[in-house]
Amino acid sequence: MPSNQTPLGALPARFKRARVLVVGYGDVGQRAARLLAPRVRVLALTRDTERAPLLRGQHVQPLVGDLDDAISLRRLAGLATHVLHLAPPPAVGEGDPRTAALLRVLARRTTPAALVYGSTSGVYGDCAGAWIDETRALRPQTARARRRVTAEKHIRGFGRAHDVRISILRIPGIYAPDREGGTPRARLLRGTPVLAAEDDVFTNHIHADDLARACVAALWRGKPQRVVHVNDDSDLKMGDYFELAADLYGLPRPPRISRAAAQEQLPPTLLSFMSESRRMGNTRLKRELRLRLRYFSPEAGLLSKK
Repeated sequence: MPSNQTPLGALPARFKRARVLVVGYGDVGQRAARLLAPRVRVLALTRDTERAPLLRGQHVQPLVGDLDDAISLRRLAGLATHVLHLAPPPAVGEGDPRTAALLRVLARRTTPAALVYGSTSGVYGDCAGAWIDETRALRPQTARARRRVTAEKHIRGFGRAHDVRISILRIPGIYAPDREGGTPRARLLRGTPVLAAEDDVFTNHIHADDLARACVAALWRGKPQRVVHVNDDSDLKMGDYFELAADLYGLPRPPRISRAAAQEQLPPTLLSFMSESRRMGNTRLKRELRLRLRYFSPEAGLLSKK
């Protein structure tokens, strides 16, 4: 097997004693932990003490703390050699105090060797359907995306100040049949319209399992202070994605409406996604993280099973 095809589970000897802290132990965090737990020690931050037995059953050590309560995070100082940060910013405001609080405690005592942050492709704003790589200028158009830009800036500064290897993963729409809300089925059943072909936007996707594998790969293989797109190889407009899903599920295709009609009928959050068009290249994902996608497109992944 060529060296650039090393199996994800084959870790270099120096990582055998690694302690990986997962912050944001949701669906993707749990998928990543399942890949990690047999090989290295995994710890996960949780603010819900009732989840502790669940985590232990997944061979993960629970650490009770809350990103909105900086004092509760003190026990994290010096614990982890690697950190996977998947927690979102608050739903309001312009900054990300959660990431700031986490970085302050990680700066105490021994700092981690690497930190991987799950960001969003929304930091680019509208690219008018252009193909983009990780050097594209950031032009966030929503408060949600601006909060992510702030988090990225703080994380980069932390990496430079403390000689921590930083990987920022810019992630588009996540899907998986076994993920809550992870398929378009519910939206199709509601009959939510999509844009007419002439008004439609390009969108990007990644299967949750491939995203988890990318997170783990970045912990070991990420280049210092590097941004990586984590998306599949598909080249789909949003309406085409929903039509593809409808055909796969045997459901009616969604109605097509003009942008003007969408502005009258659809909520602002949904409209914001329909106002940004871009196609993300994933060369770094494949060459630098050496990840072989299991699901090259939603057509392959929407019906996938464990």
